[in-house]
Amino acid sequence: MTKIDNRRKYYLTIDTETANGLDCPIVYDIGGAVHDKAGNVYETFSFVIYEIFVECADLMQSAYYADKIPMYREQLREGSRRMVRWNTARKYIHELCAKYNISAIIAHNARFDVRAVNTTERYITSSKYRFFFPFNIPVWDTLSMAESTICRQKTYIEWARANNYMRSRNTPRATAEILYKYITNTPDFIESHTGLEDVMIEYKIFVHCCRQHKKMEKLPKGWKR
Repeated sequence: MTKIDNRRKYYLTIDTETANGLDCPIVYDIGGAVHDKAGNVYETFSFVIYEIFVECADLMQSAYYADKIPMYREQLREGSRRMVRWNTARKYIHELCAKYNISAIIAHNARFDVRAVNTTERYITSSKYRFFFPFNIPVWDTLSMAESTICRQKTYIEWARANNYMRSRNTPRATAEILYKYITNTPDFIESHTGLEDVMIEYKIFVHCCRQHKKMEKLPKGWKR
């Protein structure tokens, strides 16, 4: 059983995989990890959502990574992934936040993940309930954090330029995959694009940003949850 140190701050990094396009994303896979700023991981979870993956099979064909559906089915058969109903996932996350007194919920491009979970909450409950995460816990965005720390470093800019990871306006890109390649020096790394597996690289981006000991933005400019 995990022993919780009340003097320590704990964080929950999450990642979602969605169907139904980018404007109105519906979650079929959500993963998460509880960790601290030092990079210690205390608990993880990986949920495939029954109402979407099974009951909305047609909608699943719109998933950006629909080619992974057979992989999910096989992993569900093997027991390496768990299928739950949406409210079970929501209840589990709320209880996890209370258990660890979570200081912040974190995601890479958090604006998208928050939109995805809230859209799914409203879709499944017919808007009876509209918000997924506990509202008293702040949400932080590792994309904003990285852009205000790692992406301003000369070494990262030079590395991004050498590897063709620059935007048209001559600023470095900052996807989770690219940042992970840089901070771990693994140029051949390919992101899984599955919930928990992506969480396990994204929490390391958070840890790396914190180790810079620089003032950093934790949310996109102008974004209100």
